Amino acid sequence: MRITFLGTGTSQGVPVIACKCPVCLSKDKKDNRLRSSVLIETDGITIVIDSGPDFRYQMLRANVNVLDAVLITHGHKDHIGGLDDVRAFNYILKKPIDVYASKFDQDSIKREFYYAFAKFKYPGVPVINLHTINNKPFIIKNTKIIPIETLHYHVNVYGFRIGNFTYLTDANFISEKEKQKIKGSKILVVNALRRKKHISHFTLDEAIALINEIKPEKGYLTHISHLMGLHEDVEKELPENIKIAYDGLELTL
Repeated sequence: MRITFLGTGTSQGVPVIACKCPVCLSKDKKDNRLRSSVLIETDGITIVIDSGPDFRYQMLRANVNVLDAVLITHGHKDHIGGLDDVRAFNYILKKPIDVYASKFDQDSIKREFYYAFAKFKYPGVPVINLHTINNKPFIIKNTKIIPIETLHYHVNVYGFRIGNFTYLTDANFISEKEKQKIKGSKILVVNALRRKKHISHFTLDEAIALINEIKPEKGYLTHISHLMGLHEDVEKELPENIKIAYDGLELTL
């Protein structure tokens, strides 16, 4: 399995428009973060988790030529805003793109991209096959996907486990029952928005605590805001088995 972090930033990305803080002015490429998304290549299939507003550029930057499915964690704009651009894959691959999302999040997708689901479609609109997911495992071309239920304030958000890789974004609560699903993961990715308490995201300390509880071989932090601090400085504070992910980081499992 090869994992590529396409984006590791929060909903505004980093740098934030018009912000003059040290992180937003940083020359370190690791401090430049597109909206959070990850590419997974395993067993002959290519999957993307979330397709935010930066999706087109992320596909070009990572040189992605094939896409089998998009998994949607939840329907917020920074996680679905780029779905229109799957039409490039429609054209190249000559087929619809399979998008897996909860019924609630499908409603958000249909509102946002109403023209793709209209009775009479304009030529060239994205062609999407929506698949409804719930809390039960499902299969994409012989690859098992295990949804993980979390809460993002009062919003239900799905994380996903694929083999020994688990990805949790936009969450500040996970039940003991759902934690059992991710135990044994070799790589665990957790959102860590900032240091200060937040209403709907894990803080740095909360994310570290969750990773330490689950005990993967490696933990990675994503969905980072400019309020976290400089990548280089935060990295020095972390336990040896935990790293801050950055855009373009590739892992092999």
